[in-house]
Amino acid sequence: MTEIITAIFILIGSVISLLAAVGLVRLPDVYTRSHAASKSSTLGVLCVLTGTLLFFLMSDGYFSIRLILGIFFVFLTAPVAAHVICRAAYRNNAPVADTMVEDELKEYYELHPDYKKKSVVVEETTVQVED
Repeated sequence: MTEIITAIFILIGSVISLLAAVGLVRLPDVYTRSHAASKSSTLGVLCVLTGTLLFFLMSDGYFSIRLILGIFFVFLTAPVAAHVICRAAYRNNAPVADTMVEDELKEYYELHPDYKKKSVVVEETTVQVED
């Protein structure tokens, strides 16, 4: 019975991850692709790791803190990375899909034109090493 439950979780996670990969290929712009990559793959990884955690917990009685940390860090990093990528794409005027209806950030950037123009410049420095 435990193998069936864990197999269902892992199968659902695999299917969701496959749909995320299809979304990366089929969707039209960086914003929708980022949405597919972050939301779907995060849920897919959650299901796979939960299935693995349940398998080891029910069959061996082993509770893996590494799997819990893996779930936590995927949920912590994937949405933040997707948000940062989308914000950087917007600030660099990446093209949007023709089906976009409303641009809520456009009004903000029109009121604050300096914010969109900011960029980080790192100066090159040289270090001399003495022998």
